Amino acid sequence: MAESAKVLLVDDRESNLRVLEAALAPLDVPVVTAGNGDDAMKLALRGGIGVILLDVRMPGISGLEVADYLLRLDQTRDIPIILVTGIGTSALAQTAIDLGIADLLVKPVDPWVLRVKVSYLLKAGHRAAEVG
Repeated sequence: MAESAKVLLVDDRESNLRVLEAALAPLDVPVVTAGNGDDAMKLALRGGIGVILLDVRMPGISGLEVADYLLRLDQTRDIPIILVTGIGTSALAQTAIDLGIADLLVKPVDPWVLRVKVSYLLKAGHRAAEVG
């Protein structure tokens, strides 16, 4: 992943997207947004995504379905996904582990914690790209 890799924010609520964007603003990284799972998959497949912040509960294609799809494709399987949810349960955590999700955050998300996690994953991806 290039240093300019984008963070993809996926949520069906515009207000949640704005909160996530504001929380990430101090990192000064490019951000793209999607309001549904279908658009998220299209953006991820276009390339240039370094990390995905993905809402779990969305109408149509759920965040878990998006994650399952992207993590099975050669083109997108190495993009770390952080699930963002208002329904943190042990069953969801186990599903996330089984899918290979990088992390799980429960809303309301602490902006500092979000920045630390996203920054780490972007840097780790950049280092992997340099080595590979």
